[in-house]
Amino acid sequence: MRRGAAGLAALAAPLLALAGCALVPGSVTPVDEVEFTNELAIPPLAPSRVVDGTRVFSLTAQEGTSELLPGVETRTWGFDGSYLGPTLRAERGERVAVEVTNDLAEPTSVHWHGMHLPAAMDGGPHQEVEPGATWRPTWRIDQPAATLWYHPHPHGATEKHVYRGLAGLFLLDDDASRGADLPQEYGVDDVPVIVQDKTLDDDGQLELDDSGSEPGTLGGIVLANGTVGAYHEVTTERVRLRLLNGSTARTYQLGFPDREMDLVATDGGLLDAPVRLEQVRLAPGERAEVVVRMAPGESTRLHSFEADLGGVVVPFAMGGNDAFDVLELRAADRLAPSPEPAWTPSAHAAQDALHEEDVAVTRTFELDDRRINGQTMDMGRIDEAATVGDTEVWEVRSIVPMPHSFHVHDVQFRVLSVDGDPPPPELAGPKDTVYLEPNRTYRLLMRFEDYTDPDVPYMFHCHMLLHEDEGMMGQFVVVEPGQEPGTVPDHDGDAGHGAHGTGEGGGEPDVGGTGPDLPPGADAHHGHH
Repeated sequence: MRRGAAGLAALAAPLLALAGCALVPGSVTPVDEVEFTNELAIPPLAPSRVVDGTRVFSLTAQEGTSELLPGVETRTWGFDGSYLGPTLRAERGERVAVEVTNDLAEPTSVHWHGMHLPAAMDGGPHQEVEPGATWRPTWRIDQPAATLWYHPHPHGATEKHVYRGLAGLFLLDDDASRGADLPQEYGVDDVPVIVQDKTLDDDGQLELDDSGSEPGTLGGIVLANGTVGAYHEVTTERVRLRLLNGSTARTYQLGFPDREMDLVATDGGLLDAPVRLEQVRLAPGERAEVVVRMAPGESTRLHSFEADLGGVVVPFAMGGNDAFDVLELRAADRLAPSPEPAWTPSAHAAQDALHEEDVAVTRTFELDDRRINGQTMDMGRIDEAATVGDTEVWEVRSIVPMPHSFHVHDVQFRVLSVDGDPPPPELAGPKDTVYLEPNRTYRLLMRFEDYTDPDVPYMFHCHMLLHEDEGMMGQFVVVEPGQEPGTVPDHDGDAGHGAHGTGEGGGEPDVGGTGPDLPPGADAHHGHH
């Protein structure tokens, strides 16, 4: 049974009664204490080849087993391995293609979370890949350096596929990041940290919570890159952590008990300047890059503090009271010097900038139980249509006292305000996902560029994956000026396999959709800056 807003009251009543009697424990979703004795696994950089000017990667979704706990073989899924996937890396301006092969026994997809690309290449529920098939999306990278990620997005099954282990990072580089005074050696002082929580049953197998608890599964085992009780050996004065909340439901409040850290980037790229802070809250899907200063011979632990979930009901039942360590950093006795974090703007900064005075349209989105603007997801319905080149404001508000987040495909947005006030520093950078504190209005500034397709939609949805799977998602298309939305391709009552989705054998033709003023089949990249 799944529990929505109506069931939330039933859940809250006995817990609140306990709270009134001072009998509620610190948490009802505690995380196990562990020894930090396992070296942090570093996802390998994915190999690639350049063919006719296109950098080509290959990924295979497959089953396997992983030793998440010592001596226990757990059935998991991964890309090119048994759990998680390799880190893809590309430069701004490069054309890339990814050959995605599905060796699972059921359809899946690969969504490029945070990426600006044609809708037919987005990897959402309209581009599912059938078992045994290969899909080959291709596009040109045209956005700032950032820590993005990829994960499945099959209609109604995203939670299951991500929870089983299908996820990985996609790092983008540009002139600003290459020239920055930031730790740069991948896996050494520039370290990916994918944070996830799991529940294992008595046989040591992954278990999704089906009790109806909100906001979904809150596991008692916390992994960093698939490692329980992970440590990383630090050899430099500063270490850069690329943090991803890869969980399906849990929100983390990450920091260090004994030091501050420099926030240098959010979901979509570098901030204007480093921000010194103690903690950063990350809801599922959100990322943050932080730089941590170390002294020779010391150790410290990345900690998830009690999470500020805003005005949710019974936060102790939704992970709000949970506090636990995630990763231990161990400094060597001698550390190589590292400069203070600093960088200069990219040569693309002016064209990337968003300006509120350019806003042509304001839209309003209200999230409640499993609905956005009163509707649940319909694969055949287009909910919104944006005009290419337009800058818009989306005013987003959760009206129920439960955790929700909001993710928009294709764009990076700026948080203009929260309830009319400037956003906190950790929300001041480019974002594609934002945690929504209940009954607060978030004004999001975004621009729709380059790619139009009246028939194939992008998604907007809650990134609490249970909520998404149960219908908390909508669809939008980007059209030419004056063009009307088209008709979403047939889905056979499912998730749309066909012309815009799965390609058999060699996959889709090597085209990126249709961009403004371009004929079908041409390179779909055309700037509207």
